Amino acid sequence: MRKQTILQGFEWYLPADGNHWKTLAEKAEELHRLGLNAIWMPPAYKGSEGANDVGYGTYDLYDLGEFDQKGSIATKYGTKEEYLSSIAALKKAGLKIYADIVFDHFMGADETEVVSAVSYHFDDRTKPSSGEEEIEAWTKFTFPGRKGKYNDYQWTWKNFSGVDYDAREKDHAIFNFADKGWEPKVDDENGNFDYLMGCNLDMENPETVEQLDKWGKWYQELTGVDGYRLDAVKHIRFDLFVDWILHRREEKAEELFVVGEYWSDELEKLQEYLDSSGNLISLFDVPLHFNLFQAASTMGEFDMRQIFAGTLIETRPDWAVTFVDNHDTQHGQSLESWVEGWFKLHAYSLILLRNEGTPVVFWGDLYGTENAEAVGEGLNALIKLRETLNFGNQADYFDDPDVIGWTLTGDFDDAESGAAIVMTNAKGGEKEMTVSAIHEGATFVDLLGNNEAKVVLDENGQGTFPVNDGQVSVYVNEKIAEKIRG
Repeated sequence: MRKQTILQGFEWYLPADGNHWKTLAEKAEELHRLGLNAIWMPPAYKGSEGANDVGYGTYDLYDLGEFDQKGSIATKYGTKEEYLSSIAALKKAGLKIYADIVFDHFMGADETEVVSAVSYHFDDRTKPSSGEEEIEAWTKFTFPGRKGKYNDYQWTWKNFSGVDYDAREKDHAIFNFADKGWEPKVDDENGNFDYLMGCNLDMENPETVEQLDKWGKWYQELTGVDGYRLDAVKHIRFDLFVDWILHRREEKAEELFVVGEYWSDELEKLQEYLDSSGNLISLFDVPLHFNLFQAASTMGEFDMRQIFAGTLIETRPDWAVTFVDNHDTQHGQSLESWVEGWFKLHAYSLILLRNEGTPVVFWGDLYGTENAEAVGEGLNALIKLRETLNFGNQADYFDDPDVIGWTLTGDFDDAESGAAIVMTNAKGGEKEMTVSAIHEGATFVDLLGNNEAKVVLDENGQGTFPVNDGQVSVYVNEKIAEKIRG
């Protein structure tokens, strides 16, 4: 069975030139050759900033770059026609398509409405900071540029539970409408983290849920996507997506890959969400990201034996979607926690060359960004090795605070299978590890070229694998190394 490797097909600072859908179409075959077989595409619908919107300021779900709204026809990434063409090209190249869905909030309303509201403290949304009062809120979405095409529903304050701005008094606060209150089944950060930004969708309103479901049916039928990345799920009622996903599965008549972004390093909260969502939704392994970040930024002080401690990989591996960095962790972003370059190949080895988890490769690591270079050929080699190598079983040698390793036994019927990975975040060293007796006499070399050793496995498939200061070495059969290096 081919192992899944997902590409996050964008980064925050892509040029707002409307060319990204065309770029993805042009790169489709290249991505396939690299060894990638799925792609998470950015939000495709019109955001409140029009052609400059990365996609998380949702304005009109039905405008995929087709209507003159918010100052442009195209989105940041291109037109609807280009979007559908890019999906077709990527699918033809053998990649699964995962769409980014933002159901937490709308932004950029067309009209204001007068509504009764109560303001709450920013740092404790369980404590009111005012009595009930009338405010003027930007909450009416009429989508004048679309003129009712595909769907003529207009969104009003009744579809939302709150906003953060009173246009009448020009007052910034967190306002909850009428007597709605906040949804209790959300993350408890700031007391209650139902509200994030913009016009917060009210999932207790049946019309809101119905309209999101109608859109999902329209969108999936139009695009043929194979799964979804769900944005900001910690702010949305934990069981909201259960029916939505089941309906999409039924319509497509197959299982969909779905991953949620629950940004928390508290493992218990992630596990609670998995349980509450009926185990239909995988989650990004945010605790693992922070372990990688700490290991990269603590000058060798991180205990590498604990790299998987407190992570989804450790406790719920079948639901763990692993990543090194993403668009939110980039320099200058609100969740900035960039894994430093010297540790990138360590980190990617830890997610790409393991049996557990579903790894995501970040566009910025593959192709570079305006403020960070691409990781380089080493990352390409790891992706290709994941696609090529028969992993077999896995044995861990996490017995030193600095130098850790693991082996992949490979398969009896595949003489070129198996691997031994060894890394350190401090001084170099060596580790005696057993791959498998089926590889007796095989010569293993470092695919990454960080160490020149040639390790010949003994009759038990055992060898001593060296690693240099602050590096990672990935030892594989020299024949496999030759094939991947080309």
